[in-house]
Amino acid sequence: MTTFERDAKTLELPWPFTGREDELELVRRSVAGGRHGIVVTGPAGRGKTRLVTEAVRGTDCARVAGTPETRGLPFAAFAHLVPETASLHRAVHLLSGVRLLLVDDAHLLDDASAALVHQLAVHGRTRLLVVATDGARAPGAISRLWTGELLPRLALEPLPREETAQLLAAGVGGLEALTANRLYRMCRGDLRLLRELVDAVRERGPAARATDSAEWAWRGPVPVTATVRERTAHLLDRTGPGERETLDRLAFGEPLPVAAVTLDLDALERLEADGLVHVDEQGTARLAHPLHAPVLRAAAGRLKTLRLARTPADCAAALETETAALARAIGERDVRAVSAPVGEWLVDEGAGVPARHAAVRARFARLRGELREAAAWAREGLRAAADDPACRRELALAAAQSGNSELAAPPAGPDADRSPEPSTGSDDDGPAVNPTGSTTPQSVESRGRTSDSRFAGPLQSSAAVVGSDSLQPSAAVTDADTFQPPAALVESRTLQPTATPTGSSGAADSREAVGGSAVTWWAAARGDLDAALGTVGEDPYDAVRLGAPERAVGRLTGVFAAHAEALAHDDGPALDRAAQALEERGFLLFAAEAYAQAVRSHRDSGAARTSRTRAVALARRCQGARTPALSGLVLGELTARQRQIVTLAAAGLSNRQIAEQLTLSIRTVGNHLYSAYARLGSGDRDALPCLVELPEAQPA
Repeated sequence: MTTFERDAKTLELPWPFTGREDELELVRRSVAGGRHGIVVTGPAGRGKTRLVTEAVRGTDCARVAGTPETRGLPFAAFAHLVPETASLHRAVHLLSGVRLLLVDDAHLLDDASAALVHQLAVHGRTRLLVVATDGARAPGAISRLWTGELLPRLALEPLPREETAQLLAAGVGGLEALTANRLYRMCRGDLRLLRELVDAVRERGPAARATDSAEWAWRGPVPVTATVRERTAHLLDRTGPGERETLDRLAFGEPLPVAAVTLDLDALERLEADGLVHVDEQGTARLAHPLHAPVLRAAAGRLKTLRLARTPADCAAALETETAALARAIGERDVRAVSAPVGEWLVDEGAGVPARHAAVRARFARLRGELREAAAWAREGLRAAADDPACRRELALAAAQSGNSELAAPPAGPDADRSPEPSTGSDDDGPAVNPTGSTTPQSVESRGRTSDSRFAGPLQSSAAVVGSDSLQPSAAVTDADTFQPPAALVESRTLQPTATPTGSSGAADSREAVGGSAVTWWAAARGDLDAALGTVGEDPYDAVRLGAPERAVGRLTGVFAAHAEALAHDDGPALDRAAQALEERGFLLFAAEAYAQAVRSHRDSGAARTSRTRAVALARRCQGARTPALSGLVLGELTARQRQIVTLAAAGLSNRQIAEQLTLSIRTVGNHLYSAYARLGSGDRDALPCLVELPEAQPA
C-alpha cells in the first residue's frame, strides 16, 4: 500500500486535450460515413497520436503500432490480430471485418505489416487512421498511401501560440503570458518537449508563483536536463574545425545576431548546411533553434563564459532600437508582429526591462488584442519603476478590456504601495479636438511642457503615440532615436476603477483616474455603457467600439474612419471590409469587434454567420478580451440548453433555482455549466455576466 501511494504521487497523467478543433473534426469526418480514412503526418512531438486518440474516443477501434525493435518480424504489429503463420492474403481477409483500424507509428512497421495496411487501403472495406512521422524513413507501402492518393493526408502544423497557451493553462495551471510565450518559443510546436521542459522547470524550482499574482512566472536559465541534452546531442558532438567555437560565439551572442564575416566561414557554411545555423540577407547569423543556445552555454566552461558572455548593458543600444521600431509601428497604425528579441531576453534572464520599453511593449500588445501579454509587460515595467504612469495606464486598460480587475493589481515591490505624485498637467493624454471636430495635436503648453509642438528631444514626438489611444498619425521615428515618454502626457493617479459620476460633469470628473480611456472601459466592463459613452473624449474610436459611431464623425482617419462610417450606416459588408483591413494591420481585437458588429448589420443570414465565425476566431486570439461588441458572440458557441442555463446563471440564479425553473436535475444543470465554462474560457460563475449580452447593457 505504501509503494502504491508513493507511485501514485509521481504518476504522470496526460494533459487535457486542447485546441486542434478543426483538425479533430477533419479526422472524425474522414473515418465516418463512406470515407476510407486519413493519414496524419508531422514531426515527432507534434501531438499526432493524441489527436487521433481523441478522434476515435468512444468508438470501436482496433489499434496497432510499429516499433523499431520489431521491424524485422513479419506482421509484428498485428500479432494480436493475425495468426503467426498467416499469409498476406489471409491477413487481409481476417481484417476485412474490422470497421476502423488505427495504425500508430506507421513509419516503424515491418514490411509485411506495411504491405497489409496498403492492401487494406486498396480494398477499402476497413477505414484506416494512419499516423507517420515526417523525416523518418518509412516503408514504401506506407508512403504510397498518400503519394498514390489512396488516402488523404493531413500534415499537422505546429500548435498556434494561442492554443499552446490554452494547453499550458489546462495542463499546468496559471502561467503568466510572458512565461507561456517563452515556452512556446523554446519548443516550436514540439508538445512532448513542451511538457518535458515544463516538468523540468517545476521540479528544479526556477518557476515561482509571483507574490503579486496567482500566476506562475519563470525567469532565469533553461534547465538543461538529461532529456534536453539528448535532444540537442548533435550540437555538442560537432567536432569539425572551428564548428564548436562558432556555435559558442552564436550562443553567447544572443539575443543579438553575430556578423557572419567575424566567424569562421568554412565552419559556418557546414553548420548552415546541416540546419544548425540561419544566416539572413543582411549577413548576420543566429542559431536555428532557441533551445540550442541554453544548452551550449550550460556546457561551456567558466573561462569561456567569462570571455564570451553578454550582459544587459551590452544590449542597451539594441533595446532602444527595438523600442523605436515598436513606437514607429504604432504611429504608422500597423501593429503586425515586430521582432524584438532583446526585450524578451532581458525578461527571460530575469534582468528586468526599463519602464519606457515595457510601456511601449504593453501598448503594442494591447493594440494587437493580446491583453494578458500587455498586462504582463506593464507589470514588468512597474517592477522597474513602480510609479511609471504609462505602464500603470496600460495595465488598467488591459484589465478593463478583459473585464478582469485582478490584472490591474500593481506588482509587489519596495515601492508598490507608494502612489505617484499628482500630475500638474491635464490627465487627458490624447489629441485635442477642435470645435470643428477635426483632430489636431494638443498644445504642449497645456501639458506643462515647452511650447514647441514638435516636443524637444530625440524621440519625444513618438511618445504621444504611446500616451494616446486615438491612433492619429504621428511623426516618423528613426532607429537612431531613443524613446522617452513625457510623464505629463500619461500622468495617472491610480489603477483601480472608480465610480463614474453621472450627469454633464461625469466625463470631466472621471479623468482623475488613469485617463479617460481606462475609465471608459472600466464602465463598459461593468455593463454600464451609458457611463462608458459619457466618458469618451480623448479617444473617439472608443465610441465606435462601444457602438456609438456618431460621436466620432470627422475625428478619425484611415481604416478607423471607415469602421466608424460603416457602423453609422449600419452597412454589414462595409463593416466586413473594415474588419479585414484592421486584421491585416494587426488590430485583431478591433477586427473581431467590427465583425461582431457586422453580424447585426447584415441582411443576409449567410453573411451574418460568416461574420460571426470570423469574429469568434479572432476573439479567441485576444487572450480573454471581454468587450461589449464581443459579448453577444461567445454564447453562440454553446448549445441551446447551455445558452439558456448560462443566461440564467449570469442573472444570479443558483443551480437549484435553474433546475426548478427548467425542470432539470441539479446534476444536469451543473454538468451543462461545466461544459459551458470550458467553451467560454471562464472558470467560475462570477465571470458569466461579462460574457452575457444583457438587454440593458446595450447603447441607446
